[in-house]
Amino acid sequence: MIHKGHGRRERRTIRTTTWLNSFLDWPAVGQVFHLRRERTLRGVTTVEDVYGITSLRPEKASPAKLLTLIRSHWAIENQLFGVRDWTLGEDASRVRTGTAAQVAASLRNVALFLLGQQARRTKRGIADVVRDLRFHVTKAMKLVAT
Repeated sequence: MIHKGHGRRERRTIRTTTWLNSFLDWPAVGQVFHLRRERTLRGVTTVEDVYGITSLRPEKASPAKLLTLIRSHWAIENQLFGVRDWTLGEDASRVRTGTAAQVAASLRNVALFLLGQQARRTKRGIADVVRDLRFHVTKAMKLVAT
């Protein structure tokens, strides 16, 4: 499977087998897979090999179906954590001692909930709402008060 976008070209190939199932001490193993990702960006190619186990039997998930499922998993992952990382800068946070990290994460969760509500009301993305509220403290405070 080949994907192009964002200035890069990605080629993904997958090999699956059930031959290893009997050797694994893993409940409900359906098949084992080897996924190779070749990514070319600005003429530089990197290769990543990933090995995995799935409970899906070959009858339920062909290699092509597994490729689609794996790719969609990362789309969901990026949606969930992308907002936290890119919009709220969570990875750059230096809060690490005691329970401060948990408190900061809880505050971010509340902020994401409120921002998400505003994004749905205005039919805009969370990043747009953050940019809009950044310099309008009274608008931001109204979100908290509602």
